[in-house]
Amino acid sequence: MPVNSVKIRKTVYPVWMLTVLALMLGGCAAGPPANIDDVCSIFEERPEWYREAKDSYRKWRVPIPTLMAIIHQESSFRATARPPRTKILGFIPGPRPSTAYGYPQALDTTWDIYRQETGNQSASRTRFGDAVDFVGWYCDRSNRRCGISKRNPGKLYLAYHEGQGGYKHKTYRGKTWLLDTAARVSARSAVFGRQLARCREKLEPKPRKKFLGIF
Repeated sequence: MPVNSVKIRKTVYPVWMLTVLALMLGGCAAGPPANIDDVCSIFEERPEWYREAKDSYRKWRVPIPTLMAIIHQESSFRATARPPRTKILGFIPGPRPSTAYGYPQALDTTWDIYRQETGNQSASRTRFGDAVDFVGWYCDRSNRRCGISKRNPGKLYLAYHEGQGGYKHKTYRGKTWLLDTAARVSARSAVFGRQLARCREKLEPKPRKKFLGIF
C-alpha cells in the first residue's frame, strides 16, 4: 500500500494519565540505593525510607538497625528480589525453591497472615514501607512466641529464616551456613547502629521557625 494513502491517527492522552504512567514506570525502574552498606547513605538517598523504618520501630519496637540488617540480608534492598531458580540437569532453568519475594523475601502464606493480622490488605512486598513493617511485625511475633529479645538480631534472624516453629525445634542446629548468616546479620545491625547514631539528627525533620516567635 502506498505510504500516502495511509492516514496516521494521532492519539492524545490526558496529562494526568501520562503523569501516572511516568510514576509507575519510575517506580518499577527504581533499583537499590547506591551504597547498601551505609545506612546513613541509604536514608539520605531515600528519606521516606527513614520515616517508614521509624514508623515500624514505633509500632513494633524492633530497632531500626535490626530491621535494615534483615532486609539487607534478604534482598540487598532489591524490590523484586526472588530466590534463584533451580537447575535441571545442571543447566535447564527449573522452578524456584520458594515463593519468597520482594524486599523482605516473605513467603506468600506468611504475607497473607501479615495482611490479615494487621488489616493492611493492600500491602505489597515491593513497597519498602510495607516490607519494613512486615519485618517489625514478624520480629514482634518471634519475641512473643519464642521469647527472643528484640535486641538480639542474630536470634531474630534465625526465627525469621526458620519460622517460629522451626526456631522452637532448633532446626537451625547443624546448619553452619545459617548460623554464620545470623552472625553477619547481627554484626551488620551493630554497624548500622553506629552509623545511624552519627546521622540520626540530620535525618530528623527540622522544626519550623516561628514567625516573630509566635506562629
